[in-house]
Parts: sequence; structure tokens; C-alpha cells
Amino acid sequence: MIDGYDKPLYVLPFDHRSSYIKGLFHWQSPLTAEQTAEIAASKFVIYEGFTKAVADGVPRDRAAILVDEQFGADILRDAGSRGYITCMSIEKSGSKEFEFEYGEDFEQHLEEFNPTFGKVLVRYNPEGDGRLNKRQEDRLSRLSEYLAKTKRLFMFELLVPPEKSQLERCGGQAVYDRELRPKLMIGAIRALQDAGVEPDVWKIEGLDLRQDCEKIVAVARRDGRAKVGCIVLGRGSDKQNVLRWLRTAAGMRGFIGFAVGRTTWWDAMAALRENKISRDEAIAQISTCFHEWVDVFEKAPTADR
Repeated sequence: MIDGYDKPLYVLPFDHRSSYIKGLFHWQSPLTAEQTAEIAASKFVIYEGFTKAVADGVPRDRAAILVDEQFGADILRDAGSRGYITCMSIEKSGSKEFEFEYGEDFEQHLEEFNPTFGKVLVRYNPEGDGRLNKRQEDRLSRLSEYLAKTKRLFMFELLVPPEKSQLERCGGQAVYDRELRPKLMIGAIRALQDAGVEPDVWKIEGLDLRQDCEKIVAVARRDGRAKVGCIVLGRGSDKQNVLRWLRTAAGMRGFIGFAVGRTTWWDAMAALRENKISRDEAIAQISTCFHEWVDVFEKAPTADR
């Protein structure tokens, strides 16, 4: 029996590393100590946007941060000491194949920071490379067992990138996302579960149709997994797309919230980086945006999740 997590969960992710370094700072790894410190300091601005949102009314027991150890170690410690729900990324950033960020030492790093959730981002197409999928399944089932044994929760961000043949079959990304990806997501969840990978929360790419959301919940909660939750991720998309995906899922049993990162803070952080706005203005913009996503779920027609 999988415990699962079925309480409302509103996550602000800023565990981005490769895209953050290159896209926001226009730097390349390896970083100097000064560059590393500057990136870590910038992530505190996002964290302060989160804490301001909670101070301004986002329910504290439903709000969570997702951040990486590399640039967010102090944030993880502070948030943990203040009783916030914390999620810590475990995967190596920018890798097409899931690998542990700290290799065989991943357990030690989880023990040190003791996050509420251990989180992974995984690219898994059930019609893709079978050997690749099997390697990922083996690592992920090991992680799943460890998190369950140590009484920590498991958050799984599932991305289903299209194979070239699938894109050709669909005639492009838009049709793939609308017509084929939902079916592949269901197949991926089922295959991962069968391989012993048992998340408490599935972090799901946005869906346009409510019936597809229902099918995702059905497979996520099959065979005794009745309390497993699903949350909507933002994919770095524009605000209108994110709002559409959130509204499609909000209020549905099984969809307990969201994890929207770049759409929440990228513009504010870019403007701050270019000295177009002040630190306080960036914090306020991030807070307001996060609060807007929360309102979609808090004001949904039904709270039955």
C-alpha cells in the first residue's frame, strides 16, 4: 500500500540549474566561487517572494518550495527551520538520462537536508529506448525504496519528450501534446509503477482536456494507490497557458495543486538582473504571481481532491 499525499500542495520551484546559469546569467560552468555565491543570493530573492506570498495569505500548510542543494542549501535549511514544506531536487541537471546529482552519495545528501519531499525530474517515453528506460527504472526504484524506508515523500516530475517518429506521425508538437502525449503519460506512469517506482506525488505536464486529467489520476491511483496526488507543472510557458492548465485540473479529485516555476519568477528576476526593477519590486512581483496560481485552486468550484 502506497501512502501517497493527497492534501493541497502549492509548490514554487526554483531548483533550475543549467537553464538558470545560462539563461538568466549567461554564464557557463564551471563557475567561480563568486559566481556561485551570486546565483545563490539571487535565489534568496525568489524565496523571499514565496515567504511574502505566505505572509500575504497563501495557506502556509499548503505552500512548498522546491530548490536545489547547489545554490539553495541555505534556503533549504532556513525553510526547514521555519516549518515550511520543502522539496529538494536529486537529479543531475541538464541530463537526458536520469542520474543522481551526487551519485552514490545521494542518501547522505538527503539525510543532511531532510526535505519533506525528494524530487526527481525524469524524461521517460514508454515507446522510446527500452534500455535507457530500464536503466532509469532501476535507479528510480532504488530511490523509491530508500525514500519509503526513511519515511520521506517522493515527488516525480514526469516529462514525456516525443520521439522523432511520434512527431512525424502527429505532424508537429502541438498535435503531439494534445493527442498523443496524454496516452504516453498514462503508459509511462503504469510502466514506472510496475518497475517499483512509487511516487507520493506525480508532477504532470499541463493537459488541455479534463478527461485526460481524469485518466492520469486513475492510473496514478490504481491498485491501492488511493491517496497519490498529482500536481500541474508550468513548463516555463506563458501565463495564459499556465492558467489554462491550472483551471483544467483545479477542483478535480486527485489534482491537489501545482508546481509553477519560471512563469512565476523569470521575468522579475531578469528585470532585477538588468537593474530595471528593485529587489523589493521583484519580490512583490513573484509573490503576486504565485498568489494568482494559488487562487485558481483555492477558488475552484469544488475542493474535493
